[in-house]
Amino acid sequence: MLVSLARHRLRLLRVAHPHKSVRRNTRPLATSPPLSSTTADATTNSLQAQLPGTVPPHSSYVFLHTPNPPIAYPARYTTPVQRGLLGELVHTGGSVNFCWSENGPSYYLRPEGEEDIARGKVEVPCVSMENVCDVGRMLREHSLPLSSGESAPVSEDIHVYVCTHMARDCRCGNTGSAVVRAFREKLGRRLERDAWDPSTRVKLAESAHVGGHQYAANMLVYPHGEWLGLVKPEDVPDILDTILSIPAPPVRLDEKPMCPSHWRGRMGLSKEAQVELFMRYCR
Repeated sequence: MLVSLARHRLRLLRVAHPHKSVRRNTRPLATSPPLSSTTADATTNSLQAQLPGTVPPHSSYVFLHTPNPPIAYPARYTTPVQRGLLGELVHTGGSVNFCWSENGPSYYLRPEGEEDIARGKVEVPCVSMENVCDVGRMLREHSLPLSSGESAPVSEDIHVYVCTHMARDCRCGNTGSAVVRAFREKLGRRLERDAWDPSTRVKLAESAHVGGHQYAANMLVYPHGEWLGLVKPEDVPDILDTILSIPAPPVRLDEKPMCPSHWRGRMGLSKEAQVELFMRYCR
């Protein structure tokens, strides 16, 4: 189980988090009559116009990797460790969420306090209430600006998170899950053709609620810090090609938005700055 904290300026961090399993939520879902094609298109266009500037301002994002997929999470999912870590990071603009990866690595617990730190990437196999303050302090120190002449290690990995939190909102569960399936299939086809395909750098995971159900499917791309919305399965090939065309180190805060028709915003920017950036490049 892994925690990923991605931030701008060439930073990617990971921490493991032991977690209890959760029961699959079986609450029946409400249904509504299907929309006509004209109405659906008008709704999509209206939502698309609202996208820029909908990312909550944050300077870092921590993902606690769990053994259960988000479709099994209850509607309001939290743990003492998550709340404790959020309390450690909230004043520095950090967010803490949950995620799950089909092929995620398994971490064996090591003695408490033992950890690997390599400036650009940190792995902590165990986060608990006993060490959450120490982990929080380490993350805050890790997020400090680099000293003059200092450079952080650069990872070529690209982490893509798609919200599939069904119990929170069925739009995320249904559309998000469809996008994840399309993404996995696309990655699989590319790997079959070429075992060294650049897409092997992409690490796909499903996440809990990120905000903005109406923009489902929501996709977060790190270390770039880009948030995309209104993603459909048929959008996956173009989005994947775009992600792979941009260098893995995070983009500068003032660079052109990734996938403008889906762009919600960027880590490190206020909502006003997100809108201003979008207007500068895309209008």
